[in-house]
Amino acid sequence: MKKCPYSAQRERILAEAISPVASELRLLDAADLISLLRFECYGNLADLVASAAELYFLPGTVNFGLGGDYKLEWGGPAEVTLDLEIKPQGVTIYARLSLAENHAGIEINHIAFEKGSADPDENTALLARSLRDSRYAIGGAATAA
Repeated sequence: MKKCPYSAQRERILAEAISPVASELRLLDAADLISLLRFECYGNLADLVASAAELYFLPGTVNFGLGGDYKLEWGGPAEVTLDLEIKPQGVTIYARLSLAENHAGIEINHIAFEKGSADPDENTALLARSLRDSRYAIGGAATAA
């Protein structure tokens, strides 16, 4: 995606929202993820992503995007990159999630707003609100009771 002045802010919002899913995926062995990518076991990868995402997001919000890559060198650290399709209400985001031993990162390839505004700040606020609304409320029911 061609970077714009709002790209970094939107990637930061998405990274914060998706960080628990990335943490869950980082619990998997890198060799297993690499072998699933190498042998094109995309259904298995989709299941793993869905299982990690279902703990934090409403069903269908975070999906495997049918692609990925890996870096693996002799004696070096492994890094796995997974294509994700993230679809909170009113927004579709195509992104690449990079997973390494001690960190994860996300890069937005494309973002589409269903009813986008001419004001980029409003679109960024919509992104943040949609991601927040698509997460399971943690502790909300307990505080209401």
